[in-house]
Amino acid sequence: MHDQPSAGRFDGRTHFLPVRIYYEDTDMSGIVYHANYLRYFERGRSDFLRLAGIHHTQLLERDPPLAFAITGMDIKFKKAARIDDCLVVQTHYDAIKGVRLIIQQTIFRGEEVIATAAVEAVTIDLQGRPKRPFKELEAQLAPYLLPL
Repeated sequence: MHDQPSAGRFDGRTHFLPVRIYYEDTDMSGIVYHANYLRYFERGRSDFLRLAGIHHTQLLERDPPLAFAITGMDIKFKKAARIDDCLVVQTHYDAIKGVRLIIQQTIFRGEEVIATAAVEAVTIDLQGRPKRPFKELEAQLAPYLLPL
């Protein structure tokens, strides 16, 4: 046994991250508060990158430093998640278009779709200006992107 938290797993180009729903995730009715889905989607995107060998701290240590910023997210809530549910966040990084990264995410409870998100992120410098991802980042993501 190890004490490291799981960053999920890949199956092909798809990343799967298990998420357990705790009391703190819910409102008084035991249903997940809607804003918490943003956290689950964020964990899915971050752990996808982590397993692909892309670490936020390393991006900040580069010259010039880079970071990610979300510029758009279209969320569709399909079902309610509840306390003690075991969910899976499924993440696909589909494409890099200039400074933009196009990402699709789905949260499942078993076979049921709980929520979906179409996400657009950009790479930025520390002043918040969009910057094209460096070649190594594109190369690390290439195996997971949709074929052209």
